[in-house]
Order: sequence, then structure tokens, then C-alpha cells
Amino acid sequence: MIGAVVVVLLIGAVLGGVIYTNSQKNATEGQRIETASSETSYPARREGAVVVVGEDGADVTLDVYEDFLCPACGAFEEQYGDDVERRVADGTVRVRYHLLPMLNERSDPVGYSMDAANAGLCAADAGKFPEFHLSLFRAQPEEGARGWDTRQLIQLGRDLGITGSTFGSCVEGDEYDGIIRTHFDEVRETSYLLQDHDGEKLFGTPTLAVGEKVVQPSDEDWLDKLVRDA
Repeated sequence: MIGAVVVVLLIGAVLGGVIYTNSQKNATEGQRIETASSETSYPARREGAVVVVGEDGADVTLDVYEDFLCPACGAFEEQYGDDVERRVADGTVRVRYHLLPMLNERSDPVGYSMDAANAGLCAADAGKFPEFHLSLFRAQPEEGARGWDTRQLIQLGRDLGITGSTFGSCVEGDEYDGIIRTHFDEVRETSYLLQDHDGEKLFGTPTLAVGEKVVQPSDEDWLDKLVRDA
């Protein structure tokens, strides 16, 4: 009898774990992404697979390599996103966002990193990148869970004020997947972006760089120091 009780408890625990895991994976299904507002008085344009935000004459050009599914990227945006936006708005910093599918296999189903990166470039074409970028990080799904699907990404664009059919076609048609893959391959072969991981040189997100020098946000005023030293 004791053995039977143990077996029943184990089955219950396994079933409970499966139900909880599936609920986590499906957490975004059918939901709408809550929109986030952003200062948009500065220019933002797509250059190939990169989105350039800010004035061309800024004192500092900061390259930000990130993935919309990357937890560390989400933490960076939460901690420093307002500081970066403030510096972009005052014209002292220009940011080049490299949207990469680093964790493309880490969603269920796979592919969210690429879908989100492509949608980000489509949003840049539509003039809504800062708001789209901020909204996706504010509503970042857990790594290993279900990401936002293309219909939800398109709806986010509409909620942010994107009109017409071009944006939806761009997202649904995976318009920029090819140039994103090519750019990602180039980034992973760029020597100054590779960092030591257990004796091996690897690329990771988020990575920040000014010119060919990787920047470590080791203290709270790292961005102000970059501007002062420019």
C-alpha cells in the first residue's frame, strides 16, 4: 500500500510538472503585448540589418548587440534603457542596434529570436522602432517558453500606430531573415567582439562596443563617462 501511494504521488508530481510547464510555454498565446511609449524626437532608421537611432553628429556611437529573448539583454535594457534614451534624446549618443537571433533555438516553438529581430527591422522601416523595441523588452518571454508569434508582433505594430499592409507583410513574410543571418555570421567572426568563456573565444549578448573596443557597464555612470571621454 505504501508503495502504491508513492507511485500515485510521483505520477501526480509528474503530471503537475507537465501541466505547469505547458502553461509556461503557452503563457503568451492569445495575449496582446502591452505597448510602451518612448521619446521619438530623434531619428531612427534601418541600415541593412542594423537600426541606427540618434543624431549623426553625436559625440559617441554605441553599438549594442542584443537578442529580444536574451534575459541578460532584458536586464540591461531595464537597468540602463532610460539612460541610453536620455543620451540619445540630448544628441550626445547615437546607438546602432544589432538585432541578433542568438537564442533562436531557445523558445518553444523555436524561432522567436529571428521573428522578433525581423519584426524590429520592419518596425524601423515604419518609423516605430524605439517604441517597438521597448515594448518587446518590457514584455520579454522567458527563455525556453513560447515567444510572441507573428500575429501578435503585427498587432503590436498596429497598436503602436503603424498603418497599411506593408508592415504586416514584412513581418509575416520574414522579409529580413536573410540579412539578419548574414550579419549574425559576420558578428560571430569579428575578433574584438569575442570574449573569453572558459578559455574559448565566443560571442555573447548583450555586447556593447564603441569603435572596436568592447564596453563593460561595470558602474552606473559608464555611459556618462563615455560621453565625457569622447
